[in-house]
Amino acid sequence: MELKNKATRFGPREIFNFKLLGTPQMRAFHMSWFAFFLCFFAWFGIAPLMKIVAKEMSLTKSQIGWCIIGSVAITVLARLFIGWLCDRVGPRLAYTWLLLLGSIPVMCIGFAHDFTTFLIFRIAIGAIGASFVITQYHTSVMFAPNCVGTANATSAGWGNLGGGVTQMVMPLVFAGFVTLLGFSESIGWRASMFVAGLMCALTGVAYYLFTQDAPDGNFSELRAKGLLPKKEESKGTFLEAAKDYRVWALFIIYGTCFGIELTINNVATLYFLNHFDYFQEMDSVKALSIAGLIAGSFGLMNLFARTMGGHFGDRFGAKWGLSGRVKWLFVVLFCEGLALMLFSQMSVLLLAIPALILFSLFVQMSEGATFSVVPFINKRALGSVSGIVGAGGNAGAVAAGFLFKAESLSWPTALFILGSIVTCCSFFCFAVNFSEAAETEARLHTDAVGVGLSGPLELEPAPATS
Repeated sequence: MELKNKATRFGPREIFNFKLLGTPQMRAFHMSWFAFFLCFFAWFGIAPLMKIVAKEMSLTKSQIGWCIIGSVAITVLARLFIGWLCDRVGPRLAYTWLLLLGSIPVMCIGFAHDFTTFLIFRIAIGAIGASFVITQYHTSVMFAPNCVGTANATSAGWGNLGGGVTQMVMPLVFAGFVTLLGFSESIGWRASMFVAGLMCALTGVAYYLFTQDAPDGNFSELRAKGLLPKKEESKGTFLEAAKDYRVWALFIIYGTCFGIELTINNVATLYFLNHFDYFQEMDSVKALSIAGLIAGSFGLMNLFARTMGGHFGDRFGAKWGLSGRVKWLFVVLFCEGLALMLFSQMSVLLLAIPALILFSLFVQMSEGATFSVVPFINKRALGSVSGIVGAGGNAGAVAAGFLFKAESLSWPTALFILGSIVTCCSFFCFAVNFSEAAETEARLHTDAVGVGLSGPLELEPAPATS
């Protein structure tokens, strides 16, 4: 069986047409990207404040490295689980519970008083990063193959904006608590994180109230009507996905793009503060705010860059089939590696900033290009495929974290090594191939509905069920 009535149009006219908020497809899009945005904001909210935390708790370089690793390690397991859970209970309930439960450690990190307790809370917060899988799952079941790459890329890209916005906003929130309300620096960073956690909890309630699992209703309703396989029939989807070597190729690929983005989100503010003389003579609050603004430019590229990756994936797919999507992925991933090596060699701030933005462009286009391919790997096990590939992003961030933890490596050297690894791993793209039957199916669908970014929201014709 396949879900019916997916939207076949997605673009600016649909995104900014508030009348379409009455459709389940566009409600799911807007709620999923906003929920992911807040999760990302809370996930990395502490990163731009690490200079203050490290000073208060006397953290060493090695301990900061463990915090970087811990923040992304648990997400590997969380994403594997949440993908399977989406296949079972649907994205609506999965997102609701993740937001509500994930908000607890975000708010409670304020109780940390030493390295051990801080690391425990930092690890627990990482589970909220599984939100990405639900976001991609929800848009994948709401939008048809001709525009799913663009829809996936835009929802994830706008969600990833949280990583850039938090670099800019959290230092300002912290400064507000300290300078305007007279809090100490120790209380200021704790209060900032409590605000982020509270916003996640409120969004969890809203997600439950305003979304549904699929275009025609929630999974429980569709199963009761016989329009969706029973829960018991979805038990084997994870193993089915795990046996496909293409899934693991994409696991590695996503580790070298999203994993790199997570790493940069964790280290960017500290990197600029510690490696550029411009910040050395400033007071801590001012230096933190300016470095946060610069670091935030990396994440702000998600406003359009990831959408570009998915959109061109759809365009390449329309012209050259599924193999065209894969070739586009190779091009942007290869360029990402080169751009990262270039950024690592910048020692002058005025040159480092444009190099960072160029690097960010290719990172996020690579992410969008990856998830323009994922929905075509195995539709029956979409949640499990998304979960495994999404977990690859965090596995890549964990591996990268060990480079920044090493006492013998400077951070610029670690970034250069990462760039070399990304360039080499781009060749894994050629392991992702499709059968002629899959190519034909995708081509027939594209010929039937076309690829467009404007026009009214249309619904995919209902396919025959089996």
